[in-house]
Amino acid sequence: MSILNSLISSTETPAVTLIPVSASDLNDWRDDQTPRVQSWLNHNAFDATPGSYCSISNEHGQLIEVVVGIAEELDLWACAHLPMLLPQGVYKLDSRWPEASLTAISLGWALGSYQFSRYKKPKRAPAKLLLDPACKRHSIEAQAAGIELTRDLINTPAQDMMPQHLAEETEKLAKLFNAQFSQIVGDELLQNNYPVIHAVGRASAHAPRLLDLRWGNKQHPKLTLVGKGVCFDSGGLDLKPASGMRWMKKDMGGAAHVLGLASMIMASGLPVCLRVLIPAVDNAVSGDAFRPGDVLTSRSGKTIEIDNTDAEGRLVLCDALSEAITDEPDLLIDMATLTGAARVALGPDVPALFAQRTGTAQALLEHSAHQHDPLWHMPLHQPYKRWINSDIADLVNSAGTPLGGAITAALFLQAFVPSKLDWLHMDVMAFNNEALPGRPRGGEAMALRGFFAYLRQRYGG
Repeated sequence: MSILNSLISSTETPAVTLIPVSASDLNDWRDDQTPRVQSWLNHNAFDATPGSYCSISNEHGQLIEVVVGIAEELDLWACAHLPMLLPQGVYKLDSRWPEASLTAISLGWALGSYQFSRYKKPKRAPAKLLLDPACKRHSIEAQAAGIELTRDLINTPAQDMMPQHLAEETEKLAKLFNAQFSQIVGDELLQNNYPVIHAVGRASAHAPRLLDLRWGNKQHPKLTLVGKGVCFDSGGLDLKPASGMRWMKKDMGGAAHVLGLASMIMASGLPVCLRVLIPAVDNAVSGDAFRPGDVLTSRSGKTIEIDNTDAEGRLVLCDALSEAITDEPDLLIDMATLTGAARVALGPDVPALFAQRTGTAQALLEHSAHQHDPLWHMPLHQPYKRWINSDIADLVNSAGTPLGGAITAALFLQAFVPSKLDWLHMDVMAFNNEALPGRPRGGEAMALRGFFAYLRQRYGG
């Protein structure tokens, strides 16, 4: 069941009113209530802390209002915990909610209704929200659908999300929006000069491939998205320990992110010529696996010494980036679950952003902050290039030091992107280790709302 089903435009039954109250306004608001309501609030020790709520019934025991504790600065998560906590029924936002926040709050409600139910029945049906006429419904639906797609793709186990399955999902999205889809599979990668993608994926029974989706008017600015599609990462011959391998179904999180963002872009009719490239592989172990010490020749012609087969994401991306730049896009964005170093630096909730143009990064960060969708700008510190130099090849795929790992990975990718090109790279966790309002434990779309807001501003959609 889609999370969009938790949002409705009309109802035949009275809707329960959701009333926002901050801690600073609580006393004044409570003084305006009847003695019975004041007594009930006191009985429930309602203090209007963010995330708290108190249900209020009439004399007949019918639920008529829910008082919701909010922060002084509203964000879309203010009501995101309620769909799965409140009794089933229809609710509406009252006039105390700022009109400027209605769209965001409603989107948060939809996101809070998410349940991954492919292998397990949903816990319950979420409560429904009656959309205020002032909401930008189309924007809510485009973003909610894109985020739901991203979450679903990441949450799906590798057994059902290998390269061929990711191809099926990409093709399904292309058909939905009348886009073009093609793929280069298995040994065709060698014939078409994508040798590194082939090398990383050749050990698996699931053939590696390059997925290619195209949509939009060719006269519009070219926007290209590249997503890391490592459907499972065993680490290859540099095998991960069990603890490191447990959640590697999410290593295609970059691909899930670009598909989610592409869904938003196409659903909104953004005036761009969109291309999505996903190198999809299973980094497996067999007698045919690529080895530490091997030297691979990439699509660009640059040679790469393999220091560690577990640094495979940047390898498959380099061939995809070399293809992406042939179109000379106005903006090139890649997204990847690339390094643990980014998580060490910024924690699980804040993706690392690297940018070839500082102005682009600053503009994106402003939109991300406004959307309460955090990103942090990290430096492409050029002196660290010395750490990815090889004695026998142009580059080495993993630095010999644990320091600055997110930076050296980004510098590796930058080696395949012309300096004149407007390029953004996001290193993302793509997963919630703990449940937060509107963000259940599991696969997560991070920074997509910020990227989408920025792209709408940049391209006028």
